[in-house]
Amino acid sequence: MATGFFALLDDIATLMDDVAVMGKVAGKKTAGILGDDLAVNAEKASGFMSSRELPVLWAITKGSFLNKLIILPLAFLLSAFLPSAITIILLIGGLYLAYEGAEKIFEYFFPHSNENEAPKLEKISKEEVLSIEKEKIKSAVLTDFILSVEIVIIALGTVGAEPLPTQIIVVSLIALVATVGVYGIVALIVRMDEFGARLIDLNNRDNSFSDKIGKFLISALPKIIKSLSIIGTIALLLVSGGIFVHNIHFLHDLFANLPDILVEFLIGLIVGFIMLLIIKLIGRIW
Repeated sequence: MATGFFALLDDIATLMDDVAVMGKVAGKKTAGILGDDLAVNAEKASGFMSSRELPVLWAITKGSFLNKLIILPLAFLLSAFLPSAITIILLIGGLYLAYEGAEKIFEYFFPHSNENEAPKLEKISKEEVLSIEKEKIKSAVLTDFILSVEIVIIALGTVGAEPLPTQIIVVSLIALVATVGVYGIVALIVRMDEFGARLIDLNNRDNSFSDKIGKFLISALPKIIKSLSIIGTIALLLVSGGIFVHNIHFLHDLFANLPDILVEFLIGLIVGFIMLLIIKLIGRIW
């Protein structure tokens, strides 16, 4: 009986060791998409009234947890019964990520004109404000769903050769850290200006130390969100390029003499603009 108990403990220790090792590998693989997830959600969670920022962010976070609860069981079932589908979904997701990255670059150089959109100066009712808020939350949760699929599939692709228990624990931990970590950081970012304003109001002295810190935080917020957007775009192309390079051996062998990071970025960029061209042509024909 004692021997069986210690054997069980040894199996658990071995499993936890495998989880720790594979968790680090999967964490590195998903770091790029997490950067984009952070940038996208920081942008979507900002722009609300100060009193509504945290409630809106909490609503999006709950939606993100629900997304993970839907995605994880489906991903594990595919891994157990149809593992080849993981690679196919991964490549389809790579096309989407490459397209999104290329579209952001295209939009930066050729922004859409909003000439027909006139600013609304009239007051809107509380019900209309809440309706607009709900639509933004739905949009953010939908975006989170797409990014969550990529995070889970990339993590699952990393541990695909491991036993199913290891896959379940590692991928579930990555999904949990993705939600808690990303939305925790987003909460800190979107409240930077509010915290800065409180520091400015901390005392009645002009140009005090707290005033300087407060003004810095307020002015830094839009710059941080913009920087995250740039970093997120680069991360999209690197992650998508990495998906193609590591799953299509022809591409890996074609640029064997170049640094991996450069190859992944170039492949992501090329595929992204090909996808962008296809989508634009389909849009015009349709």
